[in-house]
Parts: sequence; structure tokens; C-alpha cells
Amino acid sequence: MWFCRGGASSLRRVSKITTRIPIASFAKSQREMTQVTDTLLVTGGAGFIGSALVRLLIAERAYRVVNLDLLTYAGHLESLGEARHDPRHVHVQADIADAAAIRDVFERYSPSGVLHLAAESHVDRSIDGPGAFVHTNIMGTFTLMQEARRRNEQCTREGRPFRFLHVSTDEVFGSLHEGDTRFTADTPYDPRSPYSASKAASDHLVRAWGHTYGLPVVITNCSNNYGPYQYPEKLIPLMIANAIARKPLPVYGTGANIRDWLYVDDHARAILAAFEHGESGATYLVGGDAERTNLEVVRQLCDVIDARLGRTGAESTYHLVTFVNDRPGHDFRYAIDASVTRDQLGWAPRESFGSGLEKTVDWYLANQAWCDRVTTGSYTMERLGLGGAA
Repeated sequence: MWFCRGGASSLRRVSKITTRIPIASFAKSQREMTQVTDTLLVTGGAGFIGSALVRLLIAERAYRVVNLDLLTYAGHLESLGEARHDPRHVHVQADIADAAAIRDVFERYSPSGVLHLAAESHVDRSIDGPGAFVHTNIMGTFTLMQEARRRNEQCTREGRPFRFLHVSTDEVFGSLHEGDTRFTADTPYDPRSPYSASKAASDHLVRAWGHTYGLPVVITNCSNNYGPYQYPEKLIPLMIANAIARKPLPVYGTGANIRDWLYVDDHARAILAAFEHGESGATYLVGGDAERTNLEVVRQLCDVIDARLGRTGAESTYHLVTFVNDRPGHDFRYAIDASVTRDQLGWAPRESFGSGLEKTVDWYLANQAWCDRVTTGSYTMERLGLGGAA
């Protein structure tokens, strides 16, 4: 069970196993956690990863969940499913960079922990409009850290635990090249896009507040996520939507860029494990051990869609693949070594890339109405990331 400990002296990035938690005691701790009724503040809880986490918290824990989400283009309350109407779920619509609003949330709900997922996250959008990424990812995180610091001081006076978990990305580490292995918590930061630079900055803020102010913090860095409820601007849901409509499947460059893929529900379980059982000051990397080139992802996706829709021969979805000009500054390869997270937290992905992809395709085929609703408005699945906006 997590608790405040060590303050500044315990702040470090875990790169090797220091304490192995036996599976039996980990399961026992999980059962104990279902008996508490503390309030957790989840930022970005109506987004893709955030909604998966909220659904998990409501289904498997007894926390009250305060879901702070501005409901921008990628945030939708219906992504919460049944959790949206659970009496332990509270939604607050506010900008995480609004200091007055954030203070009000902390004072009104007195959370014992924060799980910070709210972020602008699409690389192509960051190329076109980097200002929103600086505002949300950097200033928003700063605003949250200030209030978390105040709340932690209050909890300390009351003899109560507090913890702040910050969800980040593998993109802060830059690009792996031929001969490189995988990212670890010791990999130097080398962000290459406005998005990854803003996330790297937020990571540094979290570590600085942990070191300087003794705030109990945990950071997770994840690989590419996929699964139900993902906004159709990212690779897999965009390809599914275009394939269903028999529109071109745009693949950047030659499709040789490599990513490590992680099913979103597996990621949510890793976040919760790090929050409840991780060491204060530690960084945990979360990956699906599923490296694929973008073209391999699209080819496998086409195979699943063909099987579901009965397309064969000249009707195969793969004939829709169209190669387009590459993204500016496109990183070549990301891959995560999640061995520390597996060994310390007893976590492992439950879905292979194949099983997760099938579940994802089946969900989108069954939920076309959701896709139509969330893409109504300013985004109509056109190409982004050409640097057209100032």
C-alpha cells in the first residue's frame, strides 16, 4: 500500500530492482485497497487513457473519483461507460492551468492522491499549434503541482498520506537508432517534437517538486496506446475509420518507423499499480513488448478488418494503403524496457498485440455512432502536422 515516505531523500529514478514485491502480497494489498474510500483526483479522466483508468477505479476500487476534464475535442464523458453514472464519480469541467479553479477543486474535495493524465498528446497537432501544448502540459502541470504541494503539507500536518502520480510518454527519450536496445528509466531525455518537449518539461517539474518540496511523486512513461474510445486522429483508430469507409489509409514515408504498442486497459492497470505500490520518487516504464513498424501495424489491422467484413482478393482493405510525405522530424523508433515495472509491481500486459487489435477493431465496428459524434465539428480526419499554423 502506498504512503508518504522519504521526502526529498527518496527521490530517484528506478533503473534496477531494489525491492521485489511477491505476487501473493501484491494481491493481498490490492484486496486491502478496495476497503478504503479516499478521494482521488484524476485529471484528463474523460480522455482516452484517463477514461480507461476511471472505469478501472470505479469497477475495482472503492475510491471516490473526482474527474477533472475540460472536455476539449478529445474528451468525452460517454467514454466513461457505466462509471459516468456511478455515485462515486464526480466530473468537474475546468482547465488545469486555471489556478483559481484548481484551488477550488482541491479545497472542495480534499483528495488524498492525484493521478495526472490531462495533456495535449498528438504530435501532429503540436507541430501545427505548439502553444496549446505549452499551456496545458507545462503550465497546467505547474498549477497542479502547486496545489498538490499545499495539499501534501496539509496531509502531513494531519498525519495522512498523499501521493501525486504523473503519466508521461516514451517520446521524451527521443529516437532509438539501429543497434540501440530499449528505453529505461536511465535513458537521457532527448525530446524531438513540441509535444515531447512539453511532456519532458512537465516530467522535470514533477521531479523538481519532489526533490525541493518533498512531494511524494511517481512518474510513469508509456509506449503507444491503442484500444476502445481512442479519438480517431491517432494511427489505429484513423485507419479503422478510413478502412470501414473505404477511404485511403495514409502511411507516413515508407512505414518503416517503429513503435511499441500497449493496450489501454493494460496501461490503466499499470498506472494504478504504480500509484498504489510504487516507490515515491521512482519512475516506472510501461510498454507492451510489441514492437511493430507502422506498415506492419496497418497490414495486421487490414487482415483483422478483412476477416470481420469478409473482404478478400481485390476487395482487401490493404489495397487502400497510400504512402504520403513523412511527418516533419519523425522519430524512427521507440521501445520500452518494462522489466522493472513487471518485477517490482507484479504487473504484466494481459493482451498481446494481436488480441488487443482484434478487441479494438470489434469495438469500433460496434460503436460507429460514437465515432461519428466525436468527430463532428472542427476535425474531420484530415491530415495534420504539416506546420501550417503559427
